[in-house]
Amino acid sequence: MTDSVTGFAPASIGNVAVGFDVLGLALSGVGDRVSVRRIEGDQVVVEEVLGLDGEPHPYLSKSTDQNTASIAAKALWDEHGRGGLGLTVHKGVPLQSGMGSSAASAVAAVVATNGLLPEPLPTAALLPFALEGERYASGGLHADNVAPSLLGGLVLCPEALLPHTVRLPGPDGVSAVLLHPELQVNTAHARRLLRKGVTQAQWIEQQGYLAGFVAACYSGDVALIGRTLRDVIIEPQRAGNVSCFDAVSRAAEGAGALGVSLSGSGPSIFALCPASKATNLATAMEQACRGEGIDCQSWVSDMNAPGAYVET
Repeated sequence: MTDSVTGFAPASIGNVAVGFDVLGLALSGVGDRVSVRRIEGDQVVVEEVLGLDGEPHPYLSKSTDQNTASIAAKALWDEHGRGGLGLTVHKGVPLQSGMGSSAASAVAAVVATNGLLPEPLPTAALLPFALEGERYASGGLHADNVAPSLLGGLVLCPEALLPHTVRLPGPDGVSAVLLHPELQVNTAHARRLLRKGVTQAQWIEQQGYLAGFVAACYSGDVALIGRTLRDVIIEPQRAGNVSCFDAVSRAAEGAGALGVSLSGSGPSIFALCPASKATNLATAMEQACRGEGIDCQSWVSDMNAPGAYVET
């Protein structure tokens, strides 16, 4: 029987502009790792939390009930495991980045913990356990980061259907570019600032964009993606919290983006574009951000990027 397992879970783009709380996209090239090992006793404990620099993380808690990785792992272990469990969290996703940092930790933890079970569960069956960790971080049952991080690709995951999700086909020849400015936005706080209501006209317009975007994905209509990748409700309320948003958006549009919006609550900004333009578009977004006096980094990802896995 295996005594230790390491799971990797990718970062993700929440909302994907058109689908607030119901649509998410996995991002290749960056993610969290969680190593789990059997220990004596019957407790689930966090042994280490390491930051991007490999040193002990200065902010994340090692308390089992205050860390998304251990909350998710414990939910799975309490139901299917036996004995004690020790976790080491290796953060690769910056905190409060709009890149699904808390979700990546929760997903990596359940994937690793699942690898210690005598009869591991199917990957999709891990979603409810990972969501317990995300519920602690965001204050609600929002799967738009957890589901793509776990399952990969572009995922439709409204709360009304959970734990069922729908993997949408990412059109061939379309890439996602994500820019992370060196800023932070607290997701729970950003949610509290949102207006509680929308007009009927806003709701109808946004529903039309979501339906059109889903249709575009199934038909492979890249031009329709460009027409529908719009957020008329949430983005206008949040864009002002990210000082470089307007400059980066203009640069992305000028470099051929199909659409640009915030990733989750920000500060990260993403664009979808023809794959042939992705590298130049990422450079343009970075230059615009630095032109505002803000350091940054970017990633280019296929829309069908893989989800979480056990490292060998």
